[in-house]
Amino acid sequence: MAGALNAALADALEADDRVLVFGEDVGPLGGVFRVTDGLSERFGERRVFDTPLAESGIVGTAIGMAMNGLRPVVEMQFDAFAYPAFEQITSHLAKMRNRTQGKVELPVVIRIPYGGGIGGVEHHCDSSEAYYTHTPGLRVVTPGTPADAYHLLRDAIDSPDPVIFLEPKRRYWAKGEVALDRAGAPMDRAVVRRTGKDVTLIAYGPMVTTALETAEAAIEEGWDVEVVDLRSLSPFDDETVAASVRKTGRAVVVHEASGFCGYGAEVAARLTERCFHHLHAPILRVTGLDIPYPAPKLEEHHLPSVDRILDTMARLQWDDEVCGA
Repeated sequence: MAGALNAALADALEADDRVLVFGEDVGPLGGVFRVTDGLSERFGERRVFDTPLAESGIVGTAIGMAMNGLRPVVEMQFDAFAYPAFEQITSHLAKMRNRTQGKVELPVVIRIPYGGGIGGVEHHCDSSEAYYTHTPGLRVVTPGTPADAYHLLRDAIDSPDPVIFLEPKRRYWAKGEVALDRAGAPMDRAVVRRTGKDVTLIAYGPMVTTALETAEAAIEEGWDVEVVDLRSLSPFDDETVAASVRKTGRAVVVHEASGFCGYGAEVAARLTERCFHHLHAPILRVTGLDIPYPAPKLEEHHLPSVDRILDTMARLQWDDEVCGA
């Protein structure tokens, strides 16, 4: 996935002279996770460059650049490091187009490595998607596969709207076939990663792989699981997700972030409103615990796992009559 993101940035820089990449250590070092490796050498330090350790300044600079015709792609080194820039993001980046009645576009992409699973400590493992999806004016996307990492990032850079691009850092080393072209699902659409008839498992970002692993494990339980990868958290693809839930009659939403007021609550509410008469059981969630991110040795208990998801599926009011219907 890291290589796919690197290729997307390189191709975008090659295709459009207005594209710039900057942030902490993204230049000669190539970023903490080496996503920007070699870009500064290839495109020069006028287009790929390091910044001071000042996230608010990074985003504020990107806003000014975008107002003057450039297309900045900035990196927040870790998820929780983005919080100092939150005021710039929510008060200005998200609102400028509306504030100017559409006269000023801000085509800014903010890349944020997020989530746990790497043995990191607090401030390095947050899943902060709900903060951004709650903010009108922002697009929020997250890839679950290396191929999507390339395609979503290219689409995000081309978007006239500001995009929060959440990169699942535990999947940076995941491998997969990647076509370096512009084909594929639009940026605002979910995709069905695995078809099934008994229950819809809804995931995004780092949990897509976990959901697919769960679907395979569920075969032994006699459950045929459909896996939907949201890809776009805002806007939300009601059509694709609701169609799957209407077909299966059951749904489980999975994410790493804490459950209380988490993103899965919005998903469950939307699907309940649209699919109520098709449901055989309440929509359930499997999430991180409602605690600050734990120490590395305890994160396996905090993060959703295959076993936790299977245990939740078992609570979906299964009975032979309904399953055979």
